[in-house]
Amino acid sequence: MDESKTSNKYEIDMCNGPLLGKILIFYVPLMLSGILQLLFNAADIVVVGRFAGNESLAAVGATSSLTNLIVNLFIGLSVGANVLVARFYGAGQKNELKSMVQTALVTAAISGILLIFIGFFVSKPALGMMGTPDDVIDHSVLYMRIYFAGMPFMMVYNFGGAVLRAVGDTRRPLYYLLIAGGVNVVLNLIFVILLQMGVAGVATATVISQAISAALVVRCLLMTDSAYKLVLNDLQIAPDKLIKMFQIGMPAGLQGALFSISNVLIQSSVNSFGSIAMAGNTAASNIEGFVYTAMNAFHQASISFCGQNYGAKKYKRVGKVTAICLGLVTAVGLVMGSGAYLASGILLRLYSPDAEVIRYGTLRMAYICIPYFLCGVMDVMVGTLRGMGYAIMPMLVSLSGACLFRVVWIYTLFRQFPTLECLYISYPISWSLTFLVHLICFMVVYRKLLTPQPVTT
Repeated sequence: MDESKTSNKYEIDMCNGPLLGKILIFYVPLMLSGILQLLFNAADIVVVGRFAGNESLAAVGATSSLTNLIVNLFIGLSVGANVLVARFYGAGQKNELKSMVQTALVTAAISGILLIFIGFFVSKPALGMMGTPDDVIDHSVLYMRIYFAGMPFMMVYNFGGAVLRAVGDTRRPLYYLLIAGGVNVVLNLIFVILLQMGVAGVATATVISQAISAALVVRCLLMTDSAYKLVLNDLQIAPDKLIKMFQIGMPAGLQGALFSISNVLIQSSVNSFGSIAMAGNTAASNIEGFVYTAMNAFHQASISFCGQNYGAKKYKRVGKVTAICLGLVTAVGLVMGSGAYLASGILLRLYSPDAEVIRYGTLRMAYICIPYFLCGVMDVMVGTLRGMGYAIMPMLVSLSGACLFRVVWIYTLFRQFPTLECLYISYPISWSLTFLVHLICFMVVYRKLLTPQPVTT
């Protein structure tokens, strides 16, 4: 492809040469981007917990599983964009690539606008159905409604970031997050501490920072000379690209949304233990997010690297990518997960000085952080299968092995043993089962991919 030097220095040739170094070059900025994003989100939680009280801390935490449930369906479409951009880029199909980028960004904007209305009207009844306590629910509804006002920005950033990841550019999104996240932290301090806006201040700061990151990604796509350039005059939805994006992305979105249903049920179960348990669960979940993000970057790497090599018909490299990502994600998961648990007392105290909040948070981390690498290897297998173009298979396996399993667990074992320990142990068990089935599926489809097809005359 005729790329300019400016674009080439950010892109990675995923289809030729040694893989380990290139995967790490792709991984590190992506991992740092995720960690920075979580640090900025953690700043939201810390500021709220320290300066607005436990009720506000619980209110923000109570919205996370519901927000993910609503948003993940649309974020899944960006996975479809990622896979298709990587495939067209690897195959050198410039016109197809250009059309895919325009379609992805228009879809992002429309999805974001739709999400504003969904978030506004669904937040209060859904939070009520989750059993959110009376001392928390009004704050939670206010936070969600303001947060969802920024959905167009979030969607544009995610879809634009998916395009850049597909061609190996994980550095510029890191720079953009540094800028937007810095603004977010400053605005948190101003809105919450100085102006006493509470959860509304945190949500408003988040929306403004999302707008900045979206603007920077769009500017990047407009300014590039590469084939994935965004051309405003050409903005339109190509029906064939939209259909393909839905075919790959919608199963990923459904999987994320239905996964979130199980998490909503778990959050509802945690809610039954009261606002202090909710606050501890929120703080622990936020810390775990750093471990998950570090591992999830390998999931993103497997999608992009497998997608490009699949498009270039270099199928043996798909297997090598998968093996390298599995080894790396296991190492990262074990080191970071165990380290987070060992430092749980210190880390949780950053969120709240309350001893009971810390006790509840430590309990959750004991059951989830140490075996967290199992979630990482599960996600890598999902990324590999999606990069190869399999969308339905990983969705069905994940929904059965994790989502359905957790729902059944809540309505059977948890009812018999209604403790937080019983609730949290369902996570590592579901990760293990789902990974094993995904591994078997990959071995079957990969062997078929490498088998020479008979030549017909």
